[in-house]
Amino acid sequence: MIKQITGMRFAAVARVTEAKWVACAVDDSIDFGLQTGGELVVGDTICDEIRVHHQPVVFQHASEDPVYVDHHTRKLFELESYISIPIIRANGEFFGTICAIDRVPAHFDESTVVTKLELFAQLIAVQLDMQEAQEKIEAALIKETETGRLREQFIAVLGHDLRSPLTAIGMSAELLESKLTVERDRGLATSIKQSSKRMSTLIEDVLDFSKARLGSGIPVKRMVTNQLTSAINDVVDEIALSNPNTAINRHIQIPEEVFCDTGRMGQLLSNLLVNAVTHGAQDSPIGVSAVMDNNEVVLCVTNQGKQIPPELISLLFHPFTRSEAQSSGEGLGLGLYIAAQIVAGHEGTLDVQSTAEAGTCFVARFPNNRRAANEA
Repeated sequence: MIKQITGMRFAAVARVTEAKWVACAVDDSIDFGLQTGGELVVGDTICDEIRVHHQPVVFQHASEDPVYVDHHTRKLFELESYISIPIIRANGEFFGTICAIDRVPAHFDESTVVTKLELFAQLIAVQLDMQEAQEKIEAALIKETETGRLREQFIAVLGHDLRSPLTAIGMSAELLESKLTVERDRGLATSIKQSSKRMSTLIEDVLDFSKARLGSGIPVKRMVTNQLTSAINDVVDEIALSNPNTAINRHIQIPEEVFCDTGRMGQLLSNLLVNAVTHGAQDSPIGVSAVMDNNEVVLCVTNQGKQIPPELISLLFHPFTRSEAQSSGEGLGLGLYIAAQIVAGHEGTLDVQSTAEAGTCFVARFPNNRRAANEA
């Protein structure tokens, strides 16, 4: 294409640096003797001058050109016609040149040819920038893949190397609690058991968070079960036992058979209740209700207390979201995020309303049929 535009019989694209002139592409019809990958002594070339001043150089009949008739490059390579256009990348970096040469005079409209070759130079510069960006993306993907592999190893450590000893600690503390007769010693055993349980919960939260962020989402295994009412009551009883100063009122009226993951629904309710206990007014009861509404299971947890700031509402279901009033010892800020992921796994929604007068109400809804799940 360059030969056709200029009428010259040798064309090349060259990478030019302070130290080297290297041919990136060559189209040679004059037996110049240079192939792709071939090199010239950079100081012997006009391209070296262009590297400095970044301007095109053109002469069509060197023996009649007062500037280039005695130029060392023209004499060394016996050039009679020459054109070279700088390739400048978007960041201003000089890459090299598009050049054409011949040992006979050329005849072309200089302005038109320079404009066309400058467009080619710009296209090459864009291609170089795109190639570099692609290489950076590929390198980042390789790094991210390695990071993901290390993250999976970390999750495996959490899942086995930490959970197993914590389970042993909890069981040992429970055994001690049943054997000890001195009240003070029993209290210590109870404290150890509760701490190990709390640590296990935190580890499970991190595991669920990691699974969700890795793209697979929190695993949800929905099936027809008659255990949801029992699971809800068990969670309420457990939270009430752990927080004897907080009253929890419950209203459960759902079908005997529900299509859900019972374990995950218990985890959902537990996270919502822990949030209510943490942020609700201690002198006001927490409300738990589970009812049916147009073939949807609707689970609500309400508490009195300070209104959630409107600017925080949109962030509640993001990971690590915590109020400024929360102390560093009150969890990782993953509970509501995991709750939202569990509801999403049931093809449902989790919403919140909060006012100073009515308090705060979290409402989880999900369809109670396999057909809706399959269609989703």
